[in-house]
Amino acid sequence: MQELMQFIQTTGFLNVAWGNLAMMLAGAFFVYLGISKGFEPLLLVPIGFGMIVGNIPGVAAQGLGVATEGSVLNYLYFGVSKGVYPSLIFLGVGAMTDFSTLIANPRLILLGAAAQFGIFATFMGSLLLGFNILEAASIGIIGGADGPTSIFLASKLAPHLLGSIALAAYSYMALVPVIQPPIMRMLTTKKERVIKMKPLRVVSQKEKIVFPIVAFIVTSFIAPGSAILLAMLFLGNLLKESGVTERLAGTARTALIDIVTVLIGLTVGAKTTADVFLTPSTIKIFILGAASFCVATATGVLFAKLMNLFSKNKINPLIGAAGVSAVPAAARVVQVVGQQYDKSNYLLMHAMGPNVAGVVGSAVAAGVLLGIFGS
Repeated sequence: MQELMQFIQTTGFLNVAWGNLAMMLAGAFFVYLGISKGFEPLLLVPIGFGMIVGNIPGVAAQGLGVATEGSVLNYLYFGVSKGVYPSLIFLGVGAMTDFSTLIANPRLILLGAAAQFGIFATFMGSLLLGFNILEAASIGIIGGADGPTSIFLASKLAPHLLGSIALAAYSYMALVPVIQPPIMRMLTTKKERVIKMKPLRVVSQKEKIVFPIVAFIVTSFIAPGSAILLAMLFLGNLLKESGVTERLAGTARTALIDIVTVLIGLTVGAKTTADVFLTPSTIKIFILGAASFCVATATGVLFAKLMNLFSKNKINPLIGAAGVSAVPAAARVVQVVGQQYDKSNYLLMHAMGPNVAGVVGSAVAAGVLLGIFGS
């Protein structure tokens, strides 16, 4: 009887709290969004399941939680806390990214840069809401809609907020098809939405090979703090474009990035336990994240409209929304919205220019913030 009572006392039924149930329901909702609604399932399904795992009552008490030194989840979370997983994801992203649009039309870099205004707007907003300067710098990267970069910077400057920041960043990345279209329509006219951009010139293989090397050197000189992320991104792209390392590129963009995505999703989700996550700070982070994503989308569109005032070759301002780093989701949204007004207008390839520029821009912004505040 004594052993039976002891067993009963260790079960989750006696140790459950309302916070555990709330977070488990939130995790189940994330899984629902990923499976039923198709909102970035590769991200939301492992994150949602991780939230359920991390909030099972008694897991932490029995030494199995993410924060417990030596536990399985703790070892898996090492890749998050030390920035290993974000770097490997950048390698995979580089191996699946085509920079041809950016090379063929370099002015699209400006749209990727303009969208990063959301990062610095969020940084200022975080300071106004009472976060210290290191926390504000980490929260700001959510504005770039770049989950791996958000994790990388938070692990260096504000590890105690890493779970909340990562969850906010990935949540808004998944909600790109919901958040962006209303902003894009509000800031553009019907005439602007049907602008057809000129076909891109053909980019040579030599240009594709030289670009990642030159781009890495230039961006790393600007922001040495982001050198690791940028190195992995451009190495992955070099493996893809070199023509002699297809096996490595194929592994990086398939098996490797899939494995890392599962691990990062599971462990980030498991980190969002009720005692850590259900706080006023988390609510503020999610509010700031939503605002920053809206600002980043708006500045990208508005800057495209500004460029059209000084350009003969008009840019469809919808592609400015792709300046955020959610690759390729933001570019796909541009294509969908554009075709709602003209079925013959294909904007996807043009939108990939600012989209990949946004990836580089958010990494550079993180490096700048790390360089200023990380020492």
